[in-house]
Amino acid sequence: MTIHLPGRAAAPAEIAPDLARILAEQAERDAAEGTLHARNKEVLFDGLRLVRIAHVLVSFDGSGDSGQIESIDARNDTDQSVTLPTAQITFDGIDWQTGAPTERRLTLEGAVEELVYDLLSATHSGWQDNDGAYGEFCIDARARTIHLEFNEMGWLPPSPAARPVCQDDVGQQPSYGEDEECWKR
Repeated sequence: MTIHLPGRAAAPAEIAPDLARILAEQAERDAAEGTLHARNKEVLFDGLRLVRIAHVLVSFDGSGDSGQIESIDARNDTDQSVTLPTAQITFDGIDWQTGAPTERRLTLEGAVEELVYDLLSATHSGWQDNDGAYGEFCIDARARTIHLEFNEMGWLPPSPAARPVCQDDVGQQPSYGEDEECWKR
């Protein structure tokens, strides 16, 4: 299908092959990233079990275009809270410019953080934007599973009865919360 906008030259025919190439390259990269994420999860599970960590709870929170991990709580086989040791594992990656494979040595805590951020981006891109989201990952090294409890925060406008009935100085209705005096009238 071709769309031609009046007053604009039609797109060159050679764009279609370029777009097809770009989409094919992205599909290859997505497949490679899926493979390396699976491999990195296995490496993390192995590293956690090696130091007798049974599971790790990771709490995150974000809004207003910023998000962060709030806490990382590691538990041993007797469900006692323990500090993640400084042991290091090797995570695989892909260089974003060249697509070449890379390797990075990370502490267990660094690997947990990287994996959590990658999973959040893959499953809930933009989780930290606007009203944001919060939740918790449970990385169960014994069962070799990761569970995500994700809570998206949202803002609902007031009911129609609560809408302002006055206007501001330029003749526009004020945004919710901008003009408290207007709300009272």
